[in-house]
Amino acid sequence: MKIKDHFLTQEIFEIKETEAKGVYKTFPIPTNLDKYYDSVDYISHHQDSGSLKEKLYKFLQGFNLKYKKDILKNELPSNAKVLDYGCGAGEFLKFIENDFKTLGLEPNNSARNFASEKLSKTKILSDLNSIENGSLDAITLWHVFEHIDNQEDILKIFHNKLKINGLLIIAIPNPTSFDAQHYKEFWAAYDVPRHIYHFTKLGMEKLMNNENWKIKKIKPLLLDSFYISMLSEKYKKSSLFWIKGMIFGSISNFKALKTGEYSSLIYVIEKK
Repeated sequence: MKIKDHFLTQEIFEIKETEAKGVYKTFPIPTNLDKYYDSVDYISHHQDSGSLKEKLYKFLQGFNLKYKKDILKNELPSNAKVLDYGCGAGEFLKFIENDFKTLGLEPNNSARNFASEKLSKTKILSDLNSIENGSLDAITLWHVFEHIDNQEDILKIFHNKLKINGLLIIAIPNPTSFDAQHYKEFWAAYDVPRHIYHFTKLGMEKLMNNENWKIKKIKPLLLDSFYISMLSEKYKKSSLFWIKGMIFGSISNFKALKTGEYSSLIYVIEKK
């Protein structure tokens, strides 16, 4: 499937299935990938701008933050040590730093600076070298895993840093959801070339059920369907994009009640 970078450059990329069934990759991956994040509108890497899109994002984000924190509270003891990998401007860490021992990692300099200014109890790192092996109770990646090219290498590092039975919590878009099938090449969650990999549920199950990891549970991110659908409608240049997005986001969630194919899925994965 050919997909346009609707967000920034309007360049055309292609998504192809890899040798692993259910795992797709964006081609080609630009050598200067950093420039594709270089925009004040890149929502996870900037401070409040007051735009309508960001206000909507922040409104939905508030519900999502509580939902994510509740997942951690249900799975971890209160003194658990949690690393938020790819923490962006630190919104999730700000929400949980009074409940857990927290660390953040963010490779983007400006986002890391925003996060450091925002957080009072959390240290923000630029790499994983300073984290002791076997010291973390959980590592979270909220819509980050799909951005990582060297996934095999990073999973080995995560495995080393986690305690036995520690949790790796990965939230990613689901290209077999109703909204993905409806919007096709306009589906905002393809987000090429920033999203390097695209995982179906089958693809994640094949990747993460092995001698090192076991998927413990899969949970939906219900509000993602609305935001993604609204943004997809905007990419289609629809009038009243927010109304149509709400309608198709609702349909997607309703259909997923039967199929389990929600717009975004959270995989709670246990280290063996």
